[in-house]
Amino acid sequence: MHIQVDLAYKYDFDLALARLSGDPVNAVDRGKRLVRVPMDEGNIIAVRGIGTTEKPSFSIEGVLDEYQLDEIRSIFHMDASLEDVTRHFVDTDLAPIFAEHAGTPLVKSFSLYGTLMRSIVHQQLNMSFANTLTMRFVEAFGTEEAGVWRYPSPHRIATLDSAVLRNMQFSTRKADYMIGVSKAIAEGSLDLKKLKQLPDEEVIQVLTAYRGIGPWTAQNFLLFGLGRPNLFPFADIGLQNALQQLWGLDRKPTKEEIVARFPDWAPYLSYAALYLWRSIEP
Repeated sequence: MHIQVDLAYKYDFDLALARLSGDPVNAVDRGKRLVRVPMDEGNIIAVRGIGTTEKPSFSIEGVLDEYQLDEIRSIFHMDASLEDVTRHFVDTDLAPIFAEHAGTPLVKSFSLYGTLMRSIVHQQLNMSFANTLTMRFVEAFGTEEAGVWRYPSPHRIATLDSAVLRNMQFSTRKADYMIGVSKAIAEGSLDLKKLKQLPDEEVIQVLTAYRGIGPWTAQNFLLFGLGRPNLFPFADIGLQNALQQLWGLDRKPTKEEIVARFPDWAPYLSYAALYLWRSIEP
């Protein structure tokens, strides 16, 4: 099925593609303004930008049904206007970056399981090496079709011996964490889709009960896995650097200084984080 989707609000698809291209697992072609999304049902949906930031329009190919179309619209934030978010920050200290990067959508990850695995891999590693390990993991145990990679099944990872991941340069702890979380999902004690129905605090409580998932990883899952609008992982170094730059500080801001701004930024803390990240990206 080939569908055209037009939006009535500002939407910068090129900035969205720039962020998505930072994850090597994603099949992004920025020149063609195209990203291909592997769906749980087994098909691949191609989303191509054919409009402008001011008049956004998209060609969506490979959709099986209305459910999948709704899922794509949700993933790419094509189901709700960004104008309310932009207006909310006009009178805040984040106004300059919201003006500069207006129309940047909060795009969700394409795989809930992949979101968790990627977050565990990225813990305490620089971006380059973390991306290398993530791709190594996906290429070894996932599947590829026409240049589009899928994360492996948690059932596949649950059967691994940790030595297999250690031989791929994963630390012993990360290998154990990834296998342990995968076993919980494979056995049904951790149902990622059911987390969609829970409030933020309950999701954090459920996830952090598992070894290897701390508050940062749980918040990352809420933000990029579930697309929750009011999350701000203040322990993230990138966000601290962005605020230090924006506020003109000679040091990183403290947790107390950041939290003190939450009343002004809520209920869109996730967008505050997104735009702060965007402000220091190339």
